[in-house]
Amino acid sequence: MSALLVIMAAVFGGSTAAFLPRVAHRLGVAFGESPRATCASCGRDLTGWVRVGASCRCPFPYAMTPLTGAAAGAMLAVSLGPSPLLPFFLLAAVPGLLLALIDMRCLRLPDRLVAAVGLLTVVPLAVQWPPRIGPALVAGGVVLTTYGMIALLPGRGLGLGDVKLAAVLATVLGFAGWPAVIVGLVVPHLINGTIALTLLLARRGRPLPFGPALLFGALVALTTA
Repeated sequence: MSALLVIMAAVFGGSTAAFLPRVAHRLGVAFGESPRATCASCGRDLTGWVRVGASCRCPFPYAMTPLTGAAAGAMLAVSLGPSPLLPFFLLAAVPGLLLALIDMRCLRLPDRLVAAVGLLTVVPLAVQWPPRIGPALVAGGVVLTTYGMIALLPGRGLGLGDVKLAAVLATVLGFAGWPAVIVGLVVPHLINGTIALTLLLARRGRPLPFGPALLFGALVALTTA
């Protein structure tokens, strides 16, 4: 594995992630609402989309965003190596991280960003490994159906955005095989289950975003499969 490749991927991931906080802040609104023009807490102007750094002065762990982007880029480079798929997965990590940031702000996963993750990953995978298209689609269909049924149950913990993202990620992991799909599904529930139990014990129960856990689970599965 080339150290230079890993460094370049980490730099790409960190530098692109540095632009995401303002975009996430603006798009972190309820379904049907227009992008936010000012911060709801401090009132700072948020017009414009391209800006490096924290979106406003409100407390938010900005440094974690570029660090997460850099870590994701490095993990993908280590796993995929000098593969023609690497650029596509590095690009897909950008809307993926943006989805996580938005979900943490408003418990929503915009369809266009979910579709972007799917197009940037599923299409190049299908071109490189045509024989695996069938199993990948089966994995995505099984997860879509299962999670869709769970989302319809009373007191459900899943939203339709979670269902769509889980189906897209399962399709991606389906190209690597069922062990990767299983890892990608189990890890998110372990993460959110642990967080939910901690909050319950601390009597601070609240709805949890599932998108970040799904994305992290897929990254773990991709890099360990």
